[in-house]
Amino acid sequence: MAQQLEFFDIPSPCRGICQADERGFCRGCQRSREERFGWMQMNDAQKRDVLRLCRQRYLRLQRANKPQEELPPEQPSLF
Repeated sequence: MAQQLEFFDIPSPCRGICQADERGFCRGCQRSREERFGWMQMNDAQKRDVLRLCRQRYLRLQRANKPQEELPPEQPSLF
């Protein structure tokens, strides 16, 4: 299979918030320690895979932190 030529480098997803959460992922970019430290040695396919994983982690975190919606009463109160 032919590989697509990449004209631009894949930029690091770092947002400058370099703090690890309780699971070990960066709070800013959602990368693991190994993914952060190995970024410069990764090829483009590996970087795209890391970005995909970061997006999944971010969406999972958003779903976990979403407050439960309160159900409206079936019949509104008259008072």
